Amino acid sequence: MAVEATQVKELREKTGAGIMDCKKALSQSGGDLQKAIDFLRQKGLSVAAQKGGRSTDEGIVGSYVHMGGKIGVLIEVNCETDFVAKTPEFQAFGKDLAMQVAAPPVALFVTREDVPKELLDKEREIYAHQARETKKPEKVIEKIVAGKIERYYQEVCLLDQTFIKDEALTIKDLLAQKISAFGENITIKRFVRFQVGEKT
Repeated sequence: MAVEATQVKELREKTGAGIMDCKKALSQSGGDLQKAIDFLRQKGLSVAAQKGGRSTDEGIVGSYVHMGGKIGVLIEVNCETDFVAKTPEFQAFGKDLAMQVAAPPVALFVTREDVPKELLDKEREIYAHQARETKKPEKVIEKIVAGKIERYYQEVCLLDQTFIKDEALTIKDLLAQKISAFGENITIKRFVRFQVGEKT
C-alpha cells in the first residue's frame, strides 16, 4: 500500500525511528499507526537483543537541573562509537534519561539485577506481613507479594519505569528503540541524583 508522508512524519515523531523503518512499519500494518508502533517496538527489541553483547566504551554524561537548581542529575550513557556519542540525538537521549531520574518516583537502581538481595528480602517480608494481616491464604499471599515486588521494581529500577514523555513506553523499550535507530549497542551505566536538603 502507498504510505503518506504525513503518516511517516507522525510515526517518526512518536518513535524516533528512521524514515525507511517507518515506511516499512506502516506498509506492514496497513497504515494503522498503533500497529506500526508495535511493529517498530518489536523490531527494536529484536535488534537490541542482537547487539546486547557488544562493548560500549564510548558515550556521554547526560545532565539535568530542575526546579530552580533544587534537583540535579548526572547519568552515564554508553555506546560503541564516539561518532554516535556526539550526535545531537544521542545527547538529547542522555538529557531525557537525566530528566527521567529527576522525576518521581525516584529511581534508585539502573536494573533489577542492581537491587541488593537483602533489600528485596526486606520488602518481601513487609509485603507478606501486610498481606497476613488481612487473613488471606498463604498461596494468595505469595501472589500478592510477587505483584508488589513487581511494582517495586517499576518504581525503583530505571529500566522498568514508565517514560515520562510517553506512558506507552518503559525506559527499557525506549533504550531498545534507540539501539535500533543508532545501530549500536547502548547501555545505561550509572546515575546520581542530588536534591537540596536531602540527607545522604
